[in-house]
Amino acid sequence: MNETVQFIPLTRLALAFIPVCAVLVIIHRWSLGTRAGLVAVLRMVTQLLLVGYVLTFIFESNSAAVVLSIVSVMLATAGWIALRPLGDERRTLYPKVLLAISVGAVAVVVIATQGVLDLGIWHDASVVIPLAGIVLANSMNTVSLAAERFRAERRRGAEYRAARDTAMNTALIPMTNSLLAVGLVSLPGMMTGQILSGVMPLIAVRYQILVMCMIFGSAGLATSCYLILQRPADGTGP
Repeated sequence: MNETVQFIPLTRLALAFIPVCAVLVIIHRWSLGTRAGLVAVLRMVTQLLLVGYVLTFIFESNSAAVVLSIVSVMLATAGWIALRPLGDERRTLYPKVLLAISVGAVAVVVIATQGVLDLGIWHDASVVIPLAGIVLANSMNTVSLAAERFRAERRRGAEYRAARDTAMNTALIPMTNSLLAVGLVSLPGMMTGQILSGVMPLIAVRYQILVMCMIFGSAGLATSCYLILQRPADGTGP
């Protein structure tokens, strides 16, 4: 297979916005308000362009201090965003969420980068940062679902253990569905990108298996850690 990545001119990249514009027109015609969608698209483009320049600098420097600083900022941000559904409880629960996501994400990234991939340089920015981003994003979403459902169950009067189990099951539904569908319903983004860039499918599959194990493991560990930290101070529950 061709091992070179095809360069996409901006004029051809603009074609990708045709379906986006079509959706925005439909939203406008249905009087649903296009502001949220338009802002989201503009932010997506702006943020990705900025991160492209930032990552170029980071990859060229390949400094351990820079890599650790970037991952720390990503971790802190993920913890804060995860608590968005809880509103005014954010500040109180933030230390617990930060600890939970750290436990799940850091352990999984270390195993993946230092064990599975066996990097020559442990802080290789071009590997550590993208993998940390994948892990943190999925851990953030799963913990967010668990936190919201756990609070709802406790407010309904459910005991800690029942609320914990319900929150854990609910939070893992999207992740479990992804594992069941991969290869049959969908070809994940990383695998698709590698194949498009010329990587042999069987090699891309191995990387995708690594990624799927990473996101399921980190999300499950982070969520269970958060729910354990929510255990009542009187020690009730397992």
